[in-house]
Amino acid sequence: MTARFDEYRDTYRREVEKSISFIGRDLTFFTEVKARVLVELARRELGDPHAVHALDVGCGPGETDAFLVGRLGAIEGVDVSQGVVDAARERNPCVAYEAYDGEHLPYPDRAFDLVFSICVVRHVPPERWQAYVAELARVVRPGGVLALIEHNPLNPLTRLAVSRCEFDDDAVLLGRRRSEGLLRAADLRLRRSRYIIFFPWRSRALSSAERVLRRVPFGAQYVVVGRRPG
Repeated sequence: MTARFDEYRDTYRREVEKSISFIGRDLTFFTEVKARVLVELARRELGDPHAVHALDVGCGPGETDAFLVGRLGAIEGVDVSQGVVDAARERNPCVAYEAYDGEHLPYPDRAFDLVFSICVVRHVPPERWQAYVAELARVVRPGGVLALIEHNPLNPLTRLAVSRCEFDDDAVLLGRRRSEGLLRAADLRLRRSRYIIFFPWRSRALSSAERVLRRVPFGAQYVVVGRRPG
């Protein structure tokens, strides 16, 4: 996986946008949505987002972090690919990035208020899903939260986008209930679970509609959030 994603150090955005070109929106639209979701959940679960110390696991070239800088207190990021870590550092010089082995995060226990992983679990072999989530949970402080954002396999357009993406040919999509189970097995209390990105447009009315539809399993992606007791 490390060598595989090194190949996309400079072409990550182009490859993703090629895979979603039929939707008529660029990567920025979807990245901003997920950044807003993370800031919102930080506010609801942890208080002032500017006081939150967050870790982005599977950060890629720092696309999401670029929209979180200045909105969260401190951000760190890790990825298995040194190439994309270098790209992330160039893009977000105020974020502390490190490469890691994909199994053992280079941080002590209970180090972060918020840990998040966006569209990464699908690249982990299914037999390692639980170990991956347990390692993320290890570095969440008591009272802190872990958020997983993943593609919704029930959405046919999502499945089409995955099939068109070069570096998703190894992806195994997991449903929302499966992700909820991974959080519970990591001794986290499920706090939030909903579908996101129903419409590829922005408006106040559509944002309200998405809140109403959050339990309907047709959003392009979903977010599940677990809290470490304490």
